[in-house]
Parts: sequence; C-alpha cells; structure tokens
Amino acid sequence: MFSLKTKLIISFVIVVLITSVIATLIGIHLIGEGIIKQAQEKVRTDLNSAREIYNRELNDVKTIVRLTAERFYVKDSLIRNDFEKLNSEIETVRRREGLDILTLTDKNGKVIVRARNPKLVGDDQSECSLIRKVLNEKESYASTEILPLEELAKESDELVQKAFLQFIATQKAKPTNLTESTSGMMLKAAAPVVDSDWNLLGVLYGGNLINRNYKIVDKVKETVFEGQNYKGKDIGTATIFQDDLRVSTNVRTQEGARAIGTRIAADVGEQVLVKGQQWIERAFVVNNWYITAYEPIKNSANKTIGILYVGILEEKFTDIEKQTILWLVIVTIIGVIVAIILSFFLTYSITKPVRKLAIAAHKMSEGDLNQRVKVGVKDEIGELSNAFNIMIEAIKERDEKLKADTQQALIQMEKMSSLGQMAAGVAHEINNPLSGVLTYMQLMLKNIRANKPIPMEELEKKLITMERETERCTKIIKSLLDFSRQTKPSMKLIDLSRIIEQSLMLLSHQAELSNIKVIRQYQTTNVPQVEADGDQLQQVFTNIILNAIHAISRPGGNSPDQTSRAGGSLNISFVRETFNNKGRMIGISFQDTGMGITPENLNKLFTPFFTTKEKGVGIGLGLAVCYGIIQRHGGDIKVESEPGKGTIFTVWLKERQEEIKVS
Repeated sequence: MFSLKTKLIISFVIVVLITSVIATLIGIHLIGEGIIKQAQEKVRTDLNSAREIYNRELNDVKTIVRLTAERFYVKDSLIRNDFEKLNSEIETVRRREGLDILTLTDKNGKVIVRARNPKLVGDDQSECSLIRKVLNEKESYASTEILPLEELAKESDELVQKAFLQFIATQKAKPTNLTESTSGMMLKAAAPVVDSDWNLLGVLYGGNLINRNYKIVDKVKETVFEGQNYKGKDIGTATIFQDDLRVSTNVRTQEGARAIGTRIAADVGEQVLVKGQQWIERAFVVNNWYITAYEPIKNSANKTIGILYVGILEEKFTDIEKQTILWLVIVTIIGVIVAIILSFFLTYSITKPVRKLAIAAHKMSEGDLNQRVKVGVKDEIGELSNAFNIMIEAIKERDEKLKADTQQALIQMEKMSSLGQMAAGVAHEINNPLSGVLTYMQLMLKNIRANKPIPMEELEKKLITMERETERCTKIIKSLLDFSRQTKPSMKLIDLSRIIEQSLMLLSHQAELSNIKVIRQYQTTNVPQVEADGDQLQQVFTNIILNAIHAISRPGGNSPDQTSRAGGSLNISFVRETFNNKGRMIGISFQDTGMGITPENLNKLFTPFFTTKEKGVGIGLGLAVCYGIIQRHGGDIKVESEPGKGTIFTVWLKERQEEIKVS
C-alpha cells in the first residue's frame, strides 16, 4: 500500500505529465498551424508583389504602344498612306523598346504595317478581342493573350520556335494526350491612332512573348525573395503558366534546368483554371513541396488562359517547425523534471505535519497520551493538529479519571482477594479466645445453678481473662473491617510501625501455621514519618507479607493450604537513603527465606493478572495494585530475588524531616 507522500507525488506527476502532453500536443499543433499560416500569409503577400511586377510589365508594353501611336509621324503617314517610311520608324521603335511585335492596322483592323515582317500585310486582326475593344472604344488596352501558331508565324519564325514546348511528364499532373504546345502567351497592348478631330485612323498593337522569357519571373525572384537559398535550393520561385504548362519559370528540375514544359498539379489546376479561384496552401511543384500561391491570368475576354504562381520552399518551414517543436519538447521535459522535483519538496512540506500526526496517533494508540503535535501553519492541517491536541488532552483527562476509578476498583478487588485468604486465619484467631470465654461462662453458669459459691479472687481472674480475650477478638474484627472497607484516599502523617503491626496481626495465624518467624528489626519509637494513606499502605504491606508466607510455605512445591512445618523467617526493617531525583527516602524492607523468584518472572511481577500461585489462590492483581498505590505516593517498589535463597521487597516512601514521637 502506498504512503500518502507517494500517492501525492504519483498524482502530481500524473497531472503534470497529462498537462504537459496535452500542452505539448496543442503547442505542436499551434506551432505547425502558426508556421504554415505565417508562410501562407507571406506567400500571399509575395503573390501580390508578383502581380504588381507582372502588371507593371504589361503596363510598360501598353505605355510604349500608346506613346508610339500618339506620335505625329504615325498619324501623318496614315493620312498620306506613306507606309514604307512608317514601317522603318516602327521597326526602330520595336527594337529600341525591346518588343517582340509591333504592328499597325487601318481603322478596319487590317494590317498595313508589320514591323518584324513588313512583307506580310493585309490580314484582318479585328477578330482579336483586344483590338476589337480599341476599334470600338478608341481607348488603349493591354492584356495577356494567347497567340496561335499561325499568328506567331506571321510575325517571325523566331517567335514560333520560342513558343514551341514539348510536354514533360510531371508528378501529380492531370493526365493528357497532348505532347506539345505551339501557341504562345503574350503581354499584348493596343492603342488607337486618331487625327486631330479624334477620328480613328488605325490601331497600333505590340507585345512581348512570355514563353521562354524569364524577365518577369526572375525579377519576382530577385525583388520578392532576394535570391535566397536553403540547402542549395532557391527559397522562392515564380512561374507563369500558359493553361497548365510552365512557359516561364525559375523552378528547377533535378538536373538543375528550368522546368519549362512541366505541368501544374491536377488539384491546383482544378482550383485555379477550372474554378477561377486562388490557391494558397502547400502544393507539389515539379519535385518539391512548396507553400504556394496561384491565381488565374485572364485575357481581355475575361477567360482564364494561364496562372501566375509564387512559392516558398516548404522544407525551410518544416525544419523551423521541427526545431521549434524539438525545443518545445525539451523545455517541456525540463519543466516536467523541475515540476517533479518541486513535487517532492511540496509533498514533503504537506505530508510532514500529516506524518507527525500519524506518528502521534500511533503512539497514542499504544497508550502514550503525552503526544503533542506542533504545526506552525494556519491551514486545514494546522486546524487538524490543534483538534488532535485538544482530543488527546480530553482523552488523557478521561483516561486519568478512568485509571483512578479502575485503580480503586482493583484495590478493593485485591482487598477482597486478600481478605478471603486471611479468613481462615482470622477465624482461628477469633475462635480460640471465644472458646476460652465460652468455657469460663459455662463453668460460672454451672456453679450458679448448683448454688456453688465462686471465690471472688477466682471470679475476678476469670472475668479479667474473658475481658482480655473479648478485646482481642474486637481488635481483630476491627482491623479486618478497616482493611476491607472501601474508603477515599486520605493523605496524612502516619506511623509506619503501627501500619505494619496491624498487617501482621491479621496474618499472624497464617504465619504460625507455616512455622514462620517474624523478626522485627525496627523500633516503635522515633519512627520516620511519611505522608500517606494508612489504609492503602496497610493493603500494600499485607499483600507483601502474605506473598512472603506463600513463598516460604512452598518449599518443594507445597500448596499454601497445606500445613508445612518446614518453617522460615520474615525479616522486617527500615532503611534510609537519599536519591538525586527524589531526595531523602525511607525504605520498608521485607526479606523472606522463601523459594525465590526466577529471572524471567522477576520482570513480570507488577504486570496485572500475572501470578505463579495455584489456581484459586490468587488472581495476579496484588503487586500491580501495590505498585500503583506506591507510585501515587511518589515512591517506588524494588525487588531483589534469587531462586532458592529468598526475596527482598523494599517499599520506598518520601520521608519527612520531622519525626513522630510515639509513646
């Protein structure tokens, strides 16, 4: 069975462990969620930055086209139909501004000047939604458009080659039967050419092909991610998708090449291309997991034609998460260890007063009522300790009262036991004088009836004898009554020799029957005085003398009711001695020549109900009662004995300085 301390420690440890595990799991979850959320917020911001860069590039194209359309020579050439010089001027602008195409149509949308391929003119561009908006609204517009192969071929073979991409098998991509792409994705702008009266003269459009053009994605990488690396990999990447195909990217393959021709993951494509919604969460990109942000790119007809993407390498954040979780676990373990150590001290401080209470209660159960618990805390344990002290005081008070009552009952019980043992001797002592008195009375009555005169001298002698014998019977009966009477203790100065003589008188017949000689080695005058209860001392002395008679009358195992003439002696004397702790003491010594007491029984003499006498002779309370009487008188009883050589009982009592003068 566990102790309270162990139970408290186990309970505390269980609570700490459960709390720590729950807190750690919650912490791990929050750390994971927090880091991912932080990464997602960052990538969302990065997407906004990438969109700004992308739109700035588109607006740059729009600005170049608009400013070129507003030039005088363009308007003048259209009015005068001077297209050769205009073609040269436009080609110069295209080269200087770095545009892939720059083409002029008339007010109906038919090409009249194509800077990059001046020989091919006359084709109709009015079906292009971007150009149609300009024709209708006479406003400049820019958007991302998909140019099919035939339109690219009209401009140059170089653009056809740049736009051409073969599909590369990509993990998690949507299955497709297509193997290549020939169309191109272009940042395209168109502006109206009008005269001074705002009459439409034509439309100038131009643009830059995105396929294999890394200007935008690399600018995003340098501007947003600052070209940072992690474990040899770019932390941030950017991509422009034409539909689900990477046409411009700085995501690398395992071989280190740009992942042109790879495709987007199927779930991301479904979200962005089909549903037209952003995707901001982790995604598998070519060969690594990234925290990504995707958004659709739409053309002038508001149709999704591609995707703008930015992503942050997830590995960096997972490593941060692992390190953070590791430190969290380490801190938690340290906290648990510290908490467990503290629990030992806290538990000790709690259980220490409880342990004191338990020890005190255990000792109290063994009969030690002097236990007190001192607890210097004012809490429930302190209140319990105070209650314990009050309880033990009450128990001690009740126990003392009970002991006093019990002791008185035992004294009387032992008196009655001793009285029964003295009955035969007392009866004999009374019977002898009464027989003499009866004989004299019968003789006197016979003489009276016979009218025989009795001489006065003889009559007086007989009456004196009868008076003496009757007084003797009266004294014996009075002593017996005094011995048996249950009286309250009365402490007063007493004559020790008188108490001894009264005890001897009650037991003289038993002594004579056992042929025991009583030797008085004390005087009846100048006796040391003590303050005591005479009746109780008489009971002590009577019990000791009676035990001596039994011990002397049993040589060889004779029972006390058998007449044994083996004989012996009982020597009674006074001794004085001064003790350090009790002062001057008077000792009454009873030395017999009985059978003695064995060493194993010597330590049990004063134990209640212990006796070596035959059944029916004693109940084993005599010496226990005697010991209690003498203890209450502030004295002590000492026993010296050796088997076969007799026993010495010495009763020690406190002596008064004055002496009793006995006449």
